[in-house]
Amino acid sequence: MTQVPGDGGPPAREQVPTDVFAGAGPALPTTVAEARDIVAVLLEKSGLPSDARIVTDALMVTSELVTNAMRHGGGLTGFHVDVRDGDLHVSVADRSPVPPLTHPGPPAGIRIGGYGWPLVRTLADRVTVTPHAAGKHITATLRLA
Repeated sequence: MTQVPGDGGPPAREQVPTDVFAGAGPALPTTVAEARDIVAVLLEKSGLPSDARIVTDALMVTSELVTNAMRHGGGLTGFHVDVRDGDLHVSVADRSPVPPLTHPGPPAGIRIGGYGWPLVRTLADRVTVTPHAAGKHITATLRLA
């Protein structure tokens, strides 16, 4: 497992969540909007108002992770979200074992793209990247309280 700097150390062993999972069973989201909708419904069921800042942050993290899996990771192969112990966990799997890259800054000209991964790392309280034989899993954890 690759720990992303500033993520607070290794993840604790926790129960296997079952709230929303796609990949081995139910169909994966086919669009970024569909993935965001899954997260929005889960957060609403958790009692968070739709206009809460954490909901906006969670939807942005979801958008970036799913977009990156689709654009740069060879396609979305798994999607898992749950709320446990006051935290939202968004896990995305793709076909590429290569971890996301953080660009040092814009080049002399204007660079398009490359801002999503730093945004995920800024908004999430913890991010882990776990490579495996068929690609990687990225899990972002956001505190809801």
